[in-house]
Amino acid sequence: MTSLVLGRGTSDCRYEHEPQIRFSPRSLPGGSISLIVRKETSQQRISLQLDARALAVLCWKGEIDAVWMPDERCRILRRRLARREQLVHARSRSKNEISAVLQRRLIERPGFADLFGVTGRRWLAEVELPVEERESVDAGLRQIAFLDGEIKAVEQLIAQQALAWPEIRRLMTVPGVNLICAATFIAAIGQADRFLTHRRLVAYLGLDPQVRQSGEAPARSGRISKRGSASSRWALVEAAWSVVKQPGPLRAFYERVRARRGHGRAIVATARKLAILFWCMLKRGEDYAHQRPALTKKKLRELALTAGAKPRTKAAAGIWSTNRAIRDAERALTEQAEISYKRMVTDQQAGRPSRKVGASATPERA
Repeated sequence: MTSLVLGRGTSDCRYEHEPQIRFSPRSLPGGSISLIVRKETSQQRISLQLDARALAVLCWKGEIDAVWMPDERCRILRRRLARREQLVHARSRSKNEISAVLQRRLIERPGFADLFGVTGRRWLAEVELPVEERESVDAGLRQIAFLDGEIKAVEQLIAQQALAWPEIRRLMTVPGVNLICAATFIAAIGQADRFLTHRRLVAYLGLDPQVRQSGEAPARSGRISKRGSASSRWALVEAAWSVVKQPGPLRAFYERVRARRGHGRAIVATARKLAILFWCMLKRGEDYAHQRPALTKKKLRELALTAGAKPRTKAAAGIWSTNRAIRDAERALTEQAEISYKRMVTDQQAGRPSRKVGASATPERA
C-alpha cells in the first residue's frame, strides 16, 4: 500500500491506494505541485501479506460467500427509480414554497383538494399577490410543470421495463400495490432465490425488530433495524397504507396488530408481512391468491398506457363501467376472505396455551 500526498500551495489531498493507484483529485488553488511518496513500514507490509494469504486460503476452500451484484437490467431500474425520487422531492419542494407564500400572505387555501391541479393552478394564477410573491409563485408553477414532464418521462421508461419483467407484474396482483412499489422491491432484492428464508429477506430490508435485553424475562421486540435500502422500506410502508384500505387478510392482520400495538407499529408490521408475501409469491411463481382480477386487469392496462400504449377508442369506453359490477362482486369475495382469516386467527388463539415461557416468549410479536 502506498500513500500519496499531492499538494499545491497550502492545500493538499491524500490518497491511499491498494492495490492499484487511481486518481480523483479535487480542485486545488494555484501554486507549485509537490509529490511525496510514503511507503509502509516492514511490519505493516508483513501484516498485509498475512491477511492476503489468509483470504486466498479461504477463497480456495470456498468458505467466503460471494457478494451478489445486480445485473445490468436491475442496475438500470435502480438508477431510474432513484432519478424519479429526486424529481419528486424537487417537485415537493416547489409546492412547499408556493404554500409558504400563501401562509405568509394569510391567504386561505381554496375548497378543492388538489391545489396544483388544473383548477388549482388557475386559482393560483388569479389570486392577488405582491410583485415579489407573484414572481415566486409563477416561478414555482413553471418548475412544477417542468418536473411533471420529467417525472412522466421517467415513469414511462420504468413502465416499459416492467412490462418485460414478469416478477413486477406478479407483485402488482396484490390490491394496493402499484408500479413504483413493485419495481422498487424488485430493484432492491434482485432475485428472491438468493434468500433461503423470509427472515433473511426481512433482515436485508431492515424491517426486522431488534431485541436488546438480557435476563430470564420474556423477550420484548424493539425497534426495527433499518438496515438495507431505505427506499424499499419507504415503498413497502406506503403500499401498506393502501393495502389496509382494501378488504382482505392483510387488513384483518393490520386491525389485529393495531388493537394491541397501535397504528404506527401496525403499519410497519403490515409492511413486513407484505415483504414476506412478496417473497412467497416470487419463490413459488404464483400470483396473489386473494387478488381481484378486474382490479388487476385495470392496473395492468394503466401500466400499458403509462408505457406509451395507445388509448382505446370511444366505442370501447364502456368497458370500465361494465366491469364495475364485476369489481364489486370481487370486493365482496375479498371481504369474505377477510372474515375467514379473522375466524382462523381466533380459532388458533383459542387453541393456544394460555402463556408461553422461556426466551421465545414474545407477547409483542406481530
